[in-house]
Amino acid sequence: MTTSNQELQSRKTKVIARGQGNMYPVYVERAENSEIWDVEGNRYIDFGAGIAVCNTGHSHPKVVAAAKAQLDKFSHTCVMVNPYEVAVELAEKLIDIAPGDSEKKAIFVSTGAEAVENCVKIARAYTGRRGVIAFNGGFHGRTNLTMALTGKITPYKNLFGPFPGDIFHAPFPIECHDITVKQSLKALENLFKVDIAPSDVAAIIVEPVQGEGGFYAAPTEFLQALRQLCDQHGIMLIADEIQTGFGRTGKMFAFEHSGVEADLMTMAKGIAGGFPIAAVVGKSEVMDAPLPGGLGGTYGGSPVACAAALAVLDIIKEESLVERSAHIGEQFNHRLSQLKTAFPELILEVRNQGSMIAMELIQNGDAEQPNTELTQAIIANAAKNGLVLLACGFYGNVIRFLPPLTISDEVLTEGLDAFENMFKELAQ
Repeated sequence: MTTSNQELQSRKTKVIARGQGNMYPVYVERAENSEIWDVEGNRYIDFGAGIAVCNTGHSHPKVVAAAKAQLDKFSHTCVMVNPYEVAVELAEKLIDIAPGDSEKKAIFVSTGAEAVENCVKIARAYTGRRGVIAFNGGFHGRTNLTMALTGKITPYKNLFGPFPGDIFHAPFPIECHDITVKQSLKALENLFKVDIAPSDVAAIIVEPVQGEGGFYAAPTEFLQALRQLCDQHGIMLIADEIQTGFGRTGKMFAFEHSGVEADLMTMAKGIAGGFPIAAVVGKSEVMDAPLPGGLGGTYGGSPVACAAALAVLDIIKEESLVERSAHIGEQFNHRLSQLKTAFPELILEVRNQGSMIAMELIQNGDAEQPNTELTQAIIANAAKNGLVLLACGFYGNVIRFLPPLTISDEVLTEGLDAFENMFKELAQ
């Protein structure tokens, strides 16, 4: 059995394509709640949660038990061939917790990108229109259509074109970079005059908090204006809640912060504690637009993943993880804001919505000078300091923190102490 990270990395490089790279040459032996141990016995505090997947922590006993119990019954029959109660129950619960009072229905797929693609399919089927509008800096997946929607070239779109047509982009409002809500809405008006008539637009898709784009939250007035614009022109509003869902932002879903109900929404990542499953939930009349057989997939709605997802929903409720998320975010914001006070020339902004936390790094106190070099140094040194960290941002200059919502205060403080010490050392 291999016990060396270096040896495993060498083996991996020989057999897995370089495009599916790994941020850390750290190979996991086991993980529990917010801690990871590698094959060499080193311990890490996980501030990434598998990119906001393990909101309920690694290997939560209730998720493990639910998955094992389902495996003892059966692992797969295909929900489109011989369905099963666990999928029906999960759909009932997702519809119940989705924001808004409209009657809703759901479908299951395997990945977030599939969920986005199916939202576009459903919106086009319902409206009979072709166009889709997304936003600069947004991330919606790695399939051909979702790459077209994604508003960032490198690394997601570079070398992979051509992309589907009828996809358009507008600026996303970011106050610290002087992009106002008014400017973003004006750009949409310009699109309608220059590139595509609103009567040809099937959907507008938006992340309530941009993920890969840099953890910028969409202002409430912006989401409300999008809802009004969509209602005015018969356009479907799609909420991409893949990274923001299941308690991550201090609400079950981030759209709840604005009081806006989308026509369609994506769910994935934190839905099942690490098991691959995703969903689209939307207004019933919209969801029923495609004909029978027009939606689905072989592995969509895996019974094991459905069982795990039901356990996750129970855990979120029983352990008050939505409220816990807000508390964790406050702790991070407090500590990171102290660093900002000490290093105003290096830290543009500390921001969070619940436990979706970011620190944007700059040079010389200038918002227009992204500090990609320091960001990369922090990521490169994280493992040596016992941390798992992620970067993001249009210029790769944002450190994002996505701790499990089950992290204890003790481990949280330990991790923040380690991060602070590392930052001060690298900032010299």
